[in-house]
Amino acid sequence: MQIVPFSEVCNTDLQVDAIYQGKRRGNAGDDPLPRMLKVSNSGGFRYRGSIRSGLHLVVLTSTLKDLDWPDMLDPETGVYTYYGDNKKPRSLDKTPRKGNELLKRIFNLAHSGVEGRRQVPPILLFANTGEWRDVVFLGLAVPGTSNLRASEDLVAVWRISKEGKRFENYRARFTVLKVSLLKRAWITDIIDGHTHSSNAPQNWTDWVETGRIRPLQATRSIEYRTKAEQLPQTPGDRKILERLRRYFASDHYKFEPCAAELARLLLPNIANMNLTRPVRDGGRDATGKFRIGSGASEILVDFALEAKCYGPDNGVGVRDMSRLISRLRHRQFGILVTTSYVNTQAYKEIKEDRHPVIVIAGADIVELLKKKGYTDPIAVRTWLEQGFADSARLDDSRTHPIAHRKTSL
Repeated sequence: MQIVPFSEVCNTDLQVDAIYQGKRRGNAGDDPLPRMLKVSNSGGFRYRGSIRSGLHLVVLTSTLKDLDWPDMLDPETGVYTYYGDNKKPRSLDKTPRKGNELLKRIFNLAHSGVEGRRQVPPILLFANTGEWRDVVFLGLAVPGTSNLRASEDLVAVWRISKEGKRFENYRARFTVLKVSLLKRAWITDIIDGHTHSSNAPQNWTDWVETGRIRPLQATRSIEYRTKAEQLPQTPGDRKILERLRRYFASDHYKFEPCAAELARLLLPNIANMNLTRPVRDGGRDATGKFRIGSGASEILVDFALEAKCYGPDNGVGVRDMSRLISRLRHRQFGILVTTSYVNTQAYKEIKEDRHPVIVIAGADIVELLKKKGYTDPIAVRTWLEQGFADSARLDDSRTHPIAHRKTSL
C-alpha cells in the first residue's frame, strides 16, 4: 500500500487505495485534503465552486463506520453508497453545508443528457483511515449505476431520531470508474477551472460524452472467507447478532422464518418461499423460486434454504453443508443462513467443487439489518418482535408459506 507523507500530498498523483497522511499536531490543520485539493478542512461534503452557478470539484469523505448511516464501497461491483448530511429532524434540503442540495443537483445533471453531464464535477471519494487525519483514496466516481433507473439512484429514506421524530435523508448510489490513477496535471486543471482538459481520464470523458459507465471492479482473490471475515468484528455489530441469537435461543426452529426473510433482503427477486416440516425436512428448511428477468421473459429457478442458529464458536461443518448440497437437484441452488460461520474445510469444498450455495453468515446478517435501518440491538429486537413473535411451526402435514409474509421489513 502506497503511503504519501503530508509534505508531498500537494504534488503527487492520486492513486486508488493509496494513503495520504496529514500532519501530527492534533488539530483541524492536520487535514491533508485542503493542501492536496484546495477544499475546506471539515465535513463529509467539500467542494470547489458554487452549487447553483457551477461546481468544479466535489470531495466526499466518510469514516465508513457510522452505524446509523452506513456508507460503503462494494469493491466487486464498484458501487459506492453514500448518505446525505440531514442526520437530525429538519427539512431534507436545509442542511448547514448544503450536502443534500448538492446531491440533488449533481444527480439531476447526470440524468440530463450530455449537456447535463458536462456540468457534473469530478467526484473524488476518500475514507478516513482512523490514524490521525490520514485518508485513503477510494476513486473517481460518477452519479448513478448501470443497473439502476434514474429514479432509484438517489432516494429519500426515513429514519427516527432518538426523540422519536421522523425525518428524511438522501441515500445516493455512485459508481467508481475504472481509473486507477489521477494525474496531478488534471487535478491542477480542475483547480484552475479547466475540468474537461486533455489530462482528463478517458473513462471519465467517455461517461461525459456517452453516459457509459465503466466501473472499477475487483474480483475476490480468495473465494472462501475465513472465520473472522464471516463474523462481526466490532462490539456494536456483535451485540446486534447476539440479540438475534438470543431471541431464538429457546427454539431454533423459529429462526427459520427469520432466515427466510434475511434471504429476501439479500435476494429481492425471490418469487415465493415455503417453510418445510420441522422433522424429516429432507435437508431443507425452506424451498422456493427465484425470479430471473421480468414479464414474459422471466424464468423461475428452484432453490433450497437451510437455517442454522449457532453460537459464534459453533461453525457449520462439512456434515451440515453436505446435507444441503445432497438435496439440491439439477439446476437448483442452495442458501445457507447461519448466525455463526462456515468452517474452512466446508467453505473450501463448496468453492472448489463449485457447488451453487450462497452463504449468509453472521457478519452478512448484521450488514443486511443495518442496511434496512436496524443499526442497534434495540432496533433489531423491535424488528424481531414485530415480525416473528408468532413464528411457531405448523403441524407436519403442511408447509408454511411465507411468500407474502408481512413484517416490518
